[in-house]
Amino acid sequence: MIFFPMLETGQTYEQTFSYTQEEVEAFARISGDHNPIHLDAEYAAGTPFKRPIIHGFLGASVFSRILGTAFPGEGTIYLKQEMQFKRPMYVDTVYKAILTVEEVQPARHRARIATQVVQADTGKVVVDGFAEVMNAERI
Repeated sequence: MIFFPMLETGQTYEQTFSYTQEEVEAFARISGDHNPIHLDAEYAAGTPFKRPIIHGFLGASVFSRILGTAFPGEGTIYLKQEMQFKRPMYVDTVYKAILTVEEVQPARHRARIATQVVQADTGKVVVDGFAEVMNAERI
């Protein structure tokens, strides 16, 4: 994994990922969200999505993983996240998380980072937003 010693405005970090049905089921157990749109193919077939979709917060959880382990990394405190779910996400589909530093406040050790998830093969945005983070060693 790449670690960034100090964040600078304009820096970008990308990571591809996907989720399995087993991970969706685990998230349902942990979160308590057993909505059949996520778990029941027969139910989901009768919806506009035609098949089960991933929980929005599971799809966006990639941001926490990246911010806490790679960009900016260890020691990061996640202060805020705003996001919109633009399109559904599906199991066994490859997505790409794209994080871009929009603003750095060195005196406060804080940064505002644009957060996006795009479907890797189409480039279509599925999650869009921004995070505010603090890290005394890397910001």
